[in-house]
Amino acid sequence: MARRGQTWASSKKKSQFSKKRRSSSSKGKRKMNKARFAKNLFLLSIAVILLGSILFLGLFAWLSRDLPDPNSLTEREVAQSTKIYDRSGEHLLYEIAGDEKRTLVTLEELPSYVPYATITAEDRHFYTHSGIDIKGILRAMFVNITTFDPTGQGGSTITQQLVKNAILTNEQTYTRKLKEVILSLALERRYTKDEILQLYLNEIPYGSTNYGIESAALAYFQKQAKDLSLGEAATLAALPKAPTTLLNNPDELKARRDWIVSSMAELGYVSQEEADAAIASDTAVDISISNIEAPHFVLWVKEQLEELYTERTVEQGGLIVKTSLDFEMQQAAEEAVEANREKRSAEYGFNNSGLVALDPNTGEVLAMVGSADYFDDDIDGQVNVTMRPLQPGSSFKPIIYTAAFELGYTPNSILWDTLTTFATDTDPYEPHNYDLEEHGPVTLRSALQGSLNIPAVKLLSLISTDAGADFAERLRYTTLEDRSRFGLSMVLGGAEVELLEHVGAYGVFATGGMYFEPVSILEVKDPDGEELLVWKAEENEGEEVLDSNVAAMISDVLSDNVARTPYFGENNYLTLSGRAAAAKTGTTNDYKDAWTVGYTPQIVAGVWTGNTDGSQMRGGAGGSAVAAPIWNAFMESAHAGKGVESFVEPEIPVTGNAILDGEIPSELVVIDSASGQLATDLTPDRFKETVVCGEYHTILHFVDRNDPLAGIPENPQSDPDYESWEAGVQSYLETYNANLTEGEAPLENCEVPTDEDDVHVKANAPKVDIDSPSKNSSVDRTFSVSVDASSRRGIDRMEYFIDGTLIAVSSRTTGAKLTLPSWVDGGSHTLTVTAYDDVDNAGSDSVRITVKNDAVSERISITNPFDNQIIERSSDAYNIVLEMSNSSRLRDLKVEISERWTGIAIEVIDAGDASAVTIVPWALPEAGDYLISATAESSDGDNVQATPVQVKIQETVDTSQFSLIEDVE
Repeated sequence: MARRGQTWASSKKKSQFSKKRRSSSSKGKRKMNKARFAKNLFLLSIAVILLGSILFLGLFAWLSRDLPDPNSLTEREVAQSTKIYDRSGEHLLYEIAGDEKRTLVTLEELPSYVPYATITAEDRHFYTHSGIDIKGILRAMFVNITTFDPTGQGGSTITQQLVKNAILTNEQTYTRKLKEVILSLALERRYTKDEILQLYLNEIPYGSTNYGIESAALAYFQKQAKDLSLGEAATLAALPKAPTTLLNNPDELKARRDWIVSSMAELGYVSQEEADAAIASDTAVDISISNIEAPHFVLWVKEQLEELYTERTVEQGGLIVKTSLDFEMQQAAEEAVEANREKRSAEYGFNNSGLVALDPNTGEVLAMVGSADYFDDDIDGQVNVTMRPLQPGSSFKPIIYTAAFELGYTPNSILWDTLTTFATDTDPYEPHNYDLEEHGPVTLRSALQGSLNIPAVKLLSLISTDAGADFAERLRYTTLEDRSRFGLSMVLGGAEVELLEHVGAYGVFATGGMYFEPVSILEVKDPDGEELLVWKAEENEGEEVLDSNVAAMISDVLSDNVARTPYFGENNYLTLSGRAAAAKTGTTNDYKDAWTVGYTPQIVAGVWTGNTDGSQMRGGAGGSAVAAPIWNAFMESAHAGKGVESFVEPEIPVTGNAILDGEIPSELVVIDSASGQLATDLTPDRFKETVVCGEYHTILHFVDRNDPLAGIPENPQSDPDYESWEAGVQSYLETYNANLTEGEAPLENCEVPTDEDDVHVKANAPKVDIDSPSKNSSVDRTFSVSVDASSRRGIDRMEYFIDGTLIAVSSRTTGAKLTLPSWVDGGSHTLTVTAYDDVDNAGSDSVRITVKNDAVSERISITNPFDNQIIERSSDAYNIVLEMSNSSRLRDLKVEISERWTGIAIEVIDAGDASAVTIVPWALPEAGDYLISATAESSDGDNVQATPVQVKIQETVDTSQFSLIEDVE
């Protein structure tokens, strides 16, 4: 077992290569009956062997005709720098220096675990194969052939990698692979295993211009290779697989380091204690870079170039690269990120942001800001957050809503936003909205723009998490493979996504359903100007992954600022000046991640804001507060000078299912409270009751989740979620109805009556005859009235009117003694007596009478309100206006308010001394019917009365509760 200080020579056991060959022969041979057949078979076998040998030697000679000399390992070509430009070819983003740094080292100088780390990472059978790994090659060939990709999978040994990196070019063909195999076999004959391993450690690229492990140790750890710790040795051993990628992804590099160290312990190269100590150690590499624009984008491009042409070619081959980056947009993106950090980071407690922008119609990456500051180690600035899996919060909701639209749901479809418990494979799940409120029945349009959580979870449950994840993968998300890691919380951002992929998915909405793979490299030329790669937007047809009308529907919802206004205000960061924009914010639990992703038909961009270490920001640091300002500033700048383009108007399907089409099966009706039937013209006002009567049930009552367009299910209760979803709806209705205010109609589960009021009918009207006074008789100001009244339901009360104005109410059914009020002058008047039964069926009789004596000369008139006025309670106070003649002769003015149907006084207002016009403030009582009268005393001691007026007080009618029924288009 290796220990620090032991060198490779003192610790490695001698390799064994010899193999014994055994031959065996049959103890008995079957005699042939025909000697000629045996002879011919023998000759044929010899011929086949000779022919095969000739063909093999011919193929070997043909492939070997231009093979480099293995001794060329010590020869070097003149290195040329690679230049990476923006899309215009005018702005140099980065020049990769061509001068390589190399310092040779021998195996004897190294601790044994240094080469063992490389063997563990790259080629565990190094000392037992002859230069190639047959099983590995066959496996790689099978994968590459079945995927039609000759570069997809490798099966290289350390020897092959040495040949590939030090001798051959990066020609991506099967011929080059055969050359690699032949040269590897040749190297194994020419050199010992230790010599090959030493050559490999001195030749292999470790990133940037560092070739060989000694150069890498000095560059990344500021120490010689002989002084490397086990953790550092494993870190360097991890790099050759993908140097640029791993150097710019510290988490991936550490994970590969830990895998190598653990494997070394399993193979017996180090003890478990040594491995544990190495895994616990900090081996972060120290990399430096300068004179670079858009560093995260450039280094991503460099990774792709290395996959195409090898790191050596990229570092020294003098490539000329034109990228997709728009330099002006990149500057605008960086400025927006920095300005937002300066303005809001202290208030909201964040230190990092990332932005990526694409042309949705081509996939070209126009801008990429991988962190707020690439060179800031305090925020791990080298980490490209646009390619880091992070939880997207509610910005993932549009993906699930779009999947639902595809199945038959529409922006108008209604879900109940009510507290609901969802059954899961583990514990019950009960999501809450951000405001901890329930909003009752809401359309999908309103639910998405309001970012309501409960309807979103219900929607994902309806389509299933697997279907939601499958749909997301169709939009090219690659982080959702492990379905066991998330459930219904996926729609709320519980599953991590990469910002670049997230923006690409929104780009599908912008293009009307077409997906374009993100593109960063437009052109690559060699130093002589010969084109090695050319990408043309006009030749990139993309792939249709979504129906165009479904894409138009989600764009219509996400760009609906009217629907967004109740939640974000009319002027918000999700709108752009003079052009339509579709956008969605997202915020994770505890404010750890804030997002905004949005698009126009021309540009799609996404922003992430948070802390690099995953710590939470301060309360209120949501997507609309800390990410949307960046998105808005960038998009305004990016669209400057561009023409305005509009989204395609969708055709929202009409399914014939009311709940899917935005209507709750219900009706606003007026019923008679006495009979429970439909009110008629004969129904008294106070027995008329307006109700919203219908079927208030969970969507599962009307929709089969397995086939939403199949119609109303016959047995909806069979759905396992029906009971819990229905309980949430009914609980909401109970609470809602219990908290109604005047003027609001209850939401009741009932059937609309089909019959009309059969209680308030003419046959039930009381019969009334005035026995005295007789017709045209004369009466004093005080006189008796005798009445004969009868009714099927009995007589409840009698009301007495002079000229249509109520002057008295009595429970006696045979008559009453009346004193005429002062406003009744002498002369001819009409006396009317009306009898009412218990449900206000009414019957009347009238006679003309002559009043003998005039009333007093003083007069009081109620001019506001007027008789039979309806007063809506827009405020709690109302002014009663009284006008008086001879007001100087009046005193002790009082206003009396009484209940219309009982005559009981509920309030007497002392108005003080009278004047020509007197205003009396009135604190409005609860809704109902009232009589207002006024009295005063004249200087002669007479009682002066005003003609009473009848008013109805009602609450301001709230029609918003009916919007889903009446206003949804």
